[in-house]
Amino acid sequence: MSIVTVQLGQCGNQIGFEVFDALFSDSHCPQKFCSKRENEAYQASCKERFFSEEEDGVPVARAVLVDMEPKVINQTLSKAAHSGRWKYGQHSHLCQKQGSGNNWAYGYSVHGPRHEESIMNLIQKEVEKCDSLSGFFIVMSMAGGTGSGLGAFLTQNLQDQYSNSLKMNQIIWPYGTGEVIVQNYNSILTLSHLYRSSDALLVHENDAVHKICAKLMNIKQISFRDINQVLAHQLGSVFQPTYSGEGSFHYRRNPLGDLMEDLVPHPEFKMLGVRNIPQMSENSLAYSTFTWAGLLKHLRQMLISNAKMEEGIDWQVRPPLSGLPTLGKMPLSKELHFNTSIANLVILRGKDVHSADLGAFKDPALYTSWLEPVTAFNVWKTQRAFSKYEKSAALVSNSQSLVKPLDMIVGKAWNMFASKAYLHQYTKFGIEEEDFLDGFALLEQVIASYSNL
Repeated sequence: MSIVTVQLGQCGNQIGFEVFDALFSDSHCPQKFCSKRENEAYQASCKERFFSEEEDGVPVARAVLVDMEPKVINQTLSKAAHSGRWKYGQHSHLCQKQGSGNNWAYGYSVHGPRHEESIMNLIQKEVEKCDSLSGFFIVMSMAGGTGSGLGAFLTQNLQDQYSNSLKMNQIIWPYGTGEVIVQNYNSILTLSHLYRSSDALLVHENDAVHKICAKLMNIKQISFRDINQVLAHQLGSVFQPTYSGEGSFHYRRNPLGDLMEDLVPHPEFKMLGVRNIPQMSENSLAYSTFTWAGLLKHLRQMLISNAKMEEGIDWQVRPPLSGLPTLGKMPLSKELHFNTSIANLVILRGKDVHSADLGAFKDPALYTSWLEPVTAFNVWKTQRAFSKYEKSAALVSNSQSLVKPLDMIVGKAWNMFASKAYLHQYTKFGIEEEDFLDGFALLEQVIASYSNL
């Protein structure tokens, strides 16, 4: 089954390019740990998901590119074409001459309706090229204008027109210090709209990825490209093929459907995060060896202490003792130091993958009381290594990890809203105070639901 990717705005298009490049590079890198037949099946599965074949033999990304300014799309199309390895479709993009000026309302209320028909036609053409559609992967930021405003508008449209297909939005959480004065308003409006129309939100925080570049990749002057390559690596480690079951050598057919089934058991809880281990520069990798026991021990502690990378993990954090009654909920000292999960999916790739012991992730204390670990925890495997790592693990989790950043964004936006700062920029394009209040109410409910796990 195939996934159609929709790249929106500057951020979505730059990340989208790196994701397709990472998927292509990985599926064509030499393999030591699996047979030639397995490797060919892996390549065919990756291709079916993300690429379609053209006459000249160059794979074409199953993607639609949208931006309201031409510069980034032109750069993206040209970079893909010049790589000589894969490219974007000739007529798979829409760009205009005037951006959204970081105004969510302009992206949603002006650009959305104005270009709705053209964009939906492009998407339909991509869908028609798929033998069978798994769903849509929508890549966007939530702080600007085009990616966030137009992204929310298009996700709603996809929900209306393709109600039986899954929609996953990959959203970039803005830097806490901020690039845009109204980023908190834009974020509130984006998240509240997506919560109504998307099936899952896969969130990457800019601050966390920046730290990975600095501390783990040892990059001195970090560019957006560095950040996007880390994001692409993390997304590739989730979306590349894995076996459909224990002992099976067939690759799963429906990646988005399987992800949703394993991670989103209730529509109130649809915010997902990704953690990867190991992540390091080529130079460090040459001197490193890994065991599954070591990798999984670190990954579990990253989960429960809510660390985004293996450096600086708080090893003091322990799960509450399972089996004890939780009368009156946990004391406040637990606050949010321990990160309770609804669902976790561990994806293992590489040498001796079948020997990895995942018992520690099945501890009931890691999960909310209303789900059994047998339902809440899943594992996907393949002995084909990913990228340059002999052994690697990715953890996709639906947990409390985003409560604090979400609460901060809602708090900052509310402070501005209470003094009516910059509201006129939104009301002049038809986004009223009631729309903000609806957004605040919905997100306060999300925060409360996650906090009470």
